[in-house]
Amino acid sequence: MKPEALKNMAVSVVGTGKSGIAAAELLVKAGAKPFVSESGVVAVEAAETLRQLGVPFEEGGHSERVFDAELCIVSPGIPQRVPVIREMHERGIPVVSEIELASWICPARVIGITGTDGKTTTATLIHKICEAEGERQNYRAFSVGNIGIPFSSKVLEMSPKDIAVLELSSYQLEGCFSFRPNIVVLTNITPDHMDRYGGDIHAYAAAKYRIHAQQGEGDTLIYNHDDPMLRAHFDQEEPWPFRVVRVGLRAGTLDATPGDFVSVDGGEIVVRASGSTETLMRVDEIMKPGFRGDHNLYNVLSSVAAASAAGVSPETMRRVLAEFGGVEHRQEFAGRARGLDWINDSKATNVNALRQALQAVPAGMVLIAGGRDKGNDYSVIAEIVREKVACIVAIGESRQKIADDFRGIVTVLPAASLAEAVDLASRNARPDGSVLFSPACSSFDMFRDFEDRGRQFKQLVRELT
Repeated sequence: MKPEALKNMAVSVVGTGKSGIAAAELLVKAGAKPFVSESGVVAVEAAETLRQLGVPFEEGGHSERVFDAELCIVSPGIPQRVPVIREMHERGIPVVSEIELASWICPARVIGITGTDGKTTTATLIHKICEAEGERQNYRAFSVGNIGIPFSSKVLEMSPKDIAVLELSSYQLEGCFSFRPNIVVLTNITPDHMDRYGGDIHAYAAAKYRIHAQQGEGDTLIYNHDDPMLRAHFDQEEPWPFRVVRVGLRAGTLDATPGDFVSVDGGEIVVRASGSTETLMRVDEIMKPGFRGDHNLYNVLSSVAAASAAGVSPETMRRVLAEFGGVEHRQEFAGRARGLDWINDSKATNVNALRQALQAVPAGMVLIAGGRDKGNDYSVIAEIVREKVACIVAIGESRQKIADDFRGIVTVLPAASLAEAVDLASRNARPDGSVLFSPACSSFDMFRDFEDRGRQFKQLVRELT
């Protein structure tokens, strides 16, 4: 849709989270007439923002007024199956996401990042690299989307020479139809949000693949060739209409077939483009105690591929990568207390993210895990838990499921709160050992979000000292 089509259009916004409020504000500035509807209670700050904007809203349910619209913007946390959204479809009212809305107005180049794991680290790295290059080339880089800042809240600040680095969840992509990033990064596909997708990983993957549905000539797609689902999806005889760049840990495997790639050869990151292969830098210049593991190396390779596609100089990439130390809440060293190393991996909201953390931490650890389960299958990590974990402290709604699933594999101690979990972990850990907080579940049973969960964990660790 062209931005001018929004003028005087009646638009319903369902949901008053960050993205819903940002969408309402953008609609006002675009000349539309938004109405905001919330099934629960509108937060005080959100209500005040809407009043200042002059946007009418309702809470505690959806009235008939919500259907008096030509367009509906739905918040990502609201599934398509809820009655109000189903009725929107039945009445022929188009339902799109806040991402789709912002994309109609965005003048900047867009780098979109999605996948099950690694989105935030990859998006953060790409943003830092592009931001550093922008200082040299006189453009700005914006970090928006699922990373915590709504796309809609920044889009009017952007110019055609700028870059929007956009982290995207499957929820956000469900409502995208014309959204076309210039550069796409797909990190991996493993089971997640199975409660939302009826246990069907292919339905979950299909939502992720919407990120490249509109890409065409002049665009670039980057994917993890070592991921079986992505490899099966993208390896085909018929060429895609966009440029494809593969990333993987073994250059020899990728070099066996034509096409561009970013990989590792002899401990060095190598980039092949248009038949020519160049060395960027050594892996050991990037990997460090706070930023380690193969999963982070994949994030680096994807970031290099995206930055290269965006025209960033090798010098800028080398400098930023050498300085990077990881992101908050992802295998973050939270401190040393009571003779133990404490690791905050609150960002781990699924089993695969937990597996990556287990691989990176020395054996003999105490693991704190649990929260709101999303259809997790813990059997896939049973062997690595047996090998590396001395004890699990289980928290949240899923603590009984964790106890049941790991019975006979490792001792599981239930805790009623995170504070009790930290105390139990400190008393059951081996001397000079590690405590890993990697929940593998969402945070919404006990916390506002994973950031709140991680910061509370770090505060409890500080109190131990």
